[in-house]
Amino acid sequence: MSGLEEVGIPGTNYLREALTSCTDPLSAIEEFQTQNSILLPSLTPALHFLDLHGIKRLEFHSSVVEELRNRLIEQISNIASSNNKESLRKLNDVLEKSFPLVKVPELQPVVMHAMKHLPKIKPSYLKKILSDKELYAAAAVEVRRQIWEDNQALFGDEASPLFSQYISDRENIIFNPESEHKTLYDMSPKARRHSTIVQKLSDMIGKSIKLYDMVLQFLRTLFLRTRNVHYCTLRSELLMSLHDLDIHEICSVDPCHKFAWCLDPCIREKFIDSKRAPELQRFLDGLKKQEQVLGDLSMILCDPHAINTICLTILKSLQQTIHAESLPRENGDVLLLLRLLSLGLQAWDIIDSQIFRQQKIEPNLLTNFLPLLSCLMLDDQYRNLNSRMASEEESTSNTHIMRDIPMALIQYANGCAIASKILLYYTLQAVKKQDRSAVARVLPAVVNCENEAAYDDNFLHVLTSGLIVMADEFQYEELCIPAFDDFFLVLKLFFLSCVRILYSSTCIMYT
Repeated sequence: MSGLEEVGIPGTNYLREALTSCTDPLSAIEEFQTQNSILLPSLTPALHFLDLHGIKRLEFHSSVVEELRNRLIEQISNIASSNNKESLRKLNDVLEKSFPLVKVPELQPVVMHAMKHLPKIKPSYLKKILSDKELYAAAAVEVRRQIWEDNQALFGDEASPLFSQYISDRENIIFNPESEHKTLYDMSPKARRHSTIVQKLSDMIGKSIKLYDMVLQFLRTLFLRTRNVHYCTLRSELLMSLHDLDIHEICSVDPCHKFAWCLDPCIREKFIDSKRAPELQRFLDGLKKQEQVLGDLSMILCDPHAINTICLTILKSLQQTIHAESLPRENGDVLLLLRLLSLGLQAWDIIDSQIFRQQKIEPNLLTNFLPLLSCLMLDDQYRNLNSRMASEEESTSNTHIMRDIPMALIQYANGCAIASKILLYYTLQAVKKQDRSAVARVLPAVVNCENEAAYDDNFLHVLTSGLIVMADEFQYEELCIPAFDDFFLVLKLFFLSCVRILYSSTCIMYT
């Protein structure tokens, strides 16, 4: 019962002194009980009645304390709901009078509840809670927020396990064949940001701009250290989670909020339509005046779900140009999509170099690579149409004639990150359509994509998930040789060489 003496209530120290200095301990105990009992004359007969029923005085007094505590907590909530200066003054008075009792287990909830509703708590109280592990654990998240704002290291210790768990959950979807989600992109954006981890982080941040900035800095640092793009996903999901919670204090100061808000329905539909494209265009054009925003914006675009949406939209735009018998450069949205994709793929370099500048799109992408890819898509359409009209022998013959990919297209994919990413998504599209000939033709070509993009976990995850569905097609040698000999075996040799290099480096280090 530490703290009772501080508010003028006799406690353990008083009772100890009374028992050691008295001549009759029983009389001293009876006097102490009389002085500190409920001073209500009408209660005495009721207590004797309870005695007859075998109810102990401790049980009775405990129930009274519990009832009074609950009523006091309810009254504090009613005062806090007023949300004015007078209510804050009353709450501060309650806290000042009750804080010495914070170590009393029966009264601690009252103290913590009063602190929970105060937007600004005295530093001395916060210091007391921080110095005691039990009090810190019992404190509401609203109280701990005020401690974290001045203690970045402690906040990092609290948030770090959540970051690790988030990455673990994402990787579980990729690497666990028994995951409830077939691919990484099956969950809707709203379902992803309603996950336990994202909600916990949102609750920890609350309306604190300072804590939000800390989280963003943690995510940038982790992204730079690991190159793990799932930290970019968490950055986007966290912002949109706060948007869903109507935390205007944060959304209004994050310069990427409107852009992320506009991009969110596009990710949900996996397509950037002609209505939202101009809004994204205006935002990108407005960055010339505030280039520092480019770092956070590139992280949002580096989110695999954003990359997935952009690449799928590019392929649909190319399909539209084929139907319209026009060139990709004549489609106004294609250039915007390439700019968005370029920013997303450059996110790590932009944040690492701190050079906030958009790179220009290479003209060859529009004038050479995309037209070649459009021809490839047109070949697939022609072959599929022809296979439905011709006999099986003629279809096989046509597939063999059209199997080679133009070397110029392969060279672009080998030297340009944007071209390689688009070609990889063309591969995934062919797998999704279960186009055996298209898959067999393109798989060997993507092995040498720029920056080893074909070895990316996200790509391999979606690719293998799609190939599993095509199990019946592997009876044909036409698909088996390109898939296993020219693609997966090459990947295996690459990974083995990486392990060999790592093993050699380790041996040298310890010799």
